[in-house]
Amino acid sequence: MRVFVILSALVVILFGASLLIGPAGFGPAESLRALLGEQGDAVTLVMREIRLPRAILGVMVGISLGLSGAALQGYLRNPLAEPGLIGVSGSAALGAVIALQTGVAASFALALPLAALTGALIAVFLILALAGPRGGSLTLILAGIAISALAGALTSLALNLSPNPFAVSEIIFWMMGSLADRSFTHVWLALPFMAVGWVLLARLGRGLDALTLGEDAAEALGIRLDRLRLMLVLGVAASVGAATAVAGAIGFVGLVVPHMLRPFVGARPGALLWASALGGAAMVLAADIAVRLVLPDRDLQLGVLMAIVGAPLFLHLIYKTRRQL
Repeated sequence: MRVFVILSALVVILFGASLLIGPAGFGPAESLRALLGEQGDAVTLVMREIRLPRAILGVMVGISLGLSGAALQGYLRNPLAEPGLIGVSGSAALGAVIALQTGVAASFALALPLAALTGALIAVFLILALAGPRGGSLTLILAGIAISALAGALTSLALNLSPNPFAVSEIIFWMMGSLADRSFTHVWLALPFMAVGWVLLARLGRGLDALTLGEDAAEALGIRLDRLRLMLVLGVAASVGAATAVAGAIGFVGLVVPHMLRPFVGARPGALLWASALGGAAMVLAADIAVRLVLPDRDLQLGVLMAIVGAPLFLHLIYKTRRQL
């Protein structure tokens, strides 16, 4: 209970900081008055149409990545599992790249995220077809790796064959991941998919706890592993696919956050789900705030900062784990 209170308070504080911090130079009191509709048009526009949807998307993306990472690690019983393992994020990125490469993304505002969501849905069908109705966790991993590799290869091919250097620049820029220049249109597009994913993943707690005893013991306790796997794949695909569609590729959240919080929840996969959801939201919000403060004039991308911070942090966690063995 203490962990839940601390993480919830941290998310609330960072959400407020995300609303108040930015290059516009508004003071906290002025920003809050504008958010409540008691200020001039320019300040109100910045607060309601730029900072507020950006902060909300930060929470949504963080919940999706943290929750998906914890669910995958619990199901596969592998602390190295992360949302990109089953190829959904790579396929979503491929869909967005195709939209940018063909010029469809310029046709209307939602073309890019819709193409990314289409790529994620195709990945789901391929995973379920390759893994089969009764395939185990190893089959799921192999299917995910194959789809992820294929999506990465096709993305590289699109970049390699692109005759337009401006399209290549735009593709690379988008794939770095960012919450900048997002609006409530992106929030409402992603929210239904993410909500479905959150519900599916949140219901896996009992099954993941039972899986710590082994698959045979879990089945003896009444857990249907085929149903559990289907809910896992659909939940990860819906939440991570939608997150990638609106924010691009943001790594390390689903890998590092469950590692950091596992000791505080007694290493129970079920309890780690909600803890990682809140922890993921806090991590993405903190990183997005840092993006605005570190290089405000150079447009530092969120995915780049997450990789710079996440990789050393993960190496530190590996070092601590080795010392405990």
